[in-house]
Amino acid sequence: MKDSRVIKVYLDDEEQPFAEFSPPVKFELDTTKIPDGSHTLRIVARSSRGVEGVRVVPFKVRNGPTISLVGLNDNEEVTQQIPITINAYGSETDDQFVIRGSETPKAIPAWVWALVISFIAFGAAYAILYWTPDFYISFF
Repeated sequence: MKDSRVIKVYLDDEEQPFAEFSPPVKFELDTTKIPDGSHTLRIVARSSRGVEGVRVVPFKVRNGPTISLVGLNDNEEVTQQIPITINAYGSETDDQFVIRGSETPKAIPAWVWALVISFIAFGAAYAILYWTPDFYISFF
């Protein structure tokens, strides 16, 4: 008796499957041949009785370099001139490591400045209130 179980794998809205297997299967999806962006993987499985099941898995491909942008947010309304920093870096493996451009410079968050100022203010208040010779009497 022939096994009629089959798994067909489709990419996006293609009519023809790019792969057809009999279960169970383990395969590697080569995303280097898929353009960057949002895609869907549609898996259609047919049982030995001919009943089909479908599973759709959305995913995003990003094989190109990561692009980092500082100074402009999505759908932001801007006026005048604004400074923008753009950086792009990928995960290519080379023998040499380029330090310049490896990290995107970002401003120090406001909560860090508030924490530093609070710490300095507490230290100054403590020094002003308790810096008297009476508290520093020697035991010798």
